Amino acid sequence: MATLRLGDIAPNFTAETSEGRIDFYEYLGNAWGIFFSHPADFTPVCTTELGATAKLAAEFAARNVKVIALSVDPVGRHHLWIDDINETQQTVVNFPIIADADRKVSELYDLIHPNASETATVRSVFVIGPDKKIKLTLTYPASTGRNFYELLRVIDSLQLTAHYQVATPANWQQGDDVVILPAVKDVDIPAKFPKGFRVIKPYLRITPQPNL
Repeated sequence: MATLRLGDIAPNFTAETSEGRIDFYEYLGNAWGIFFSHPADFTPVCTTELGATAKLAAEFAARNVKVIALSVDPVGRHHLWIDDINETQQTVVNFPIIADADRKVSELYDLIHPNASETATVRSVFVIGPDKKIKLTLTYPASTGRNFYELLRVIDSLQLTAHYQVATPANWQQGDDVVILPAVKDVDIPAKFPKGFRVIKPYLRITPQPNL
């Protein structure tokens, strides 16, 4: 399987999970999706990550985001690991974890990187839009825990820019000013962005976030 790129259709699959057998597309429905992988159960960094994800359930729900994780261990070990996660992270895991012992899903999403491991998945993240296209990919080293607040920030940006002709600048947070796309002509800006705008350079035009 070639590396999946931004704009590619996320491959569908069926798999056993900690919440029963699922069809990936059916699970996502019309929601956005976060699909993230883990090298194995009972790994310390991933334990904290799954706990952090569970604690953000309300934030994901508010953005119409479905979360699903993957580990190559079988379902029975997933349930034991979930018990540990709930205990140590003081939360309740509220999303499915795929059991990928045969590596079929891992190979479909190119999660086995030989330079990292011949058998275990790397720690990747895919953000998938309602159109089932991949909007973001990230791959982390085993030593660095993922920042799920950054994933929320990216989803806020993706959902905003999907509906308005804007982009979000460096370090943007919800509520900050945004950049008007170069394709928008100056003459059209007042109608499209009635909150006003500032011209820093002809190619750098700033406006308040339009959906607030």
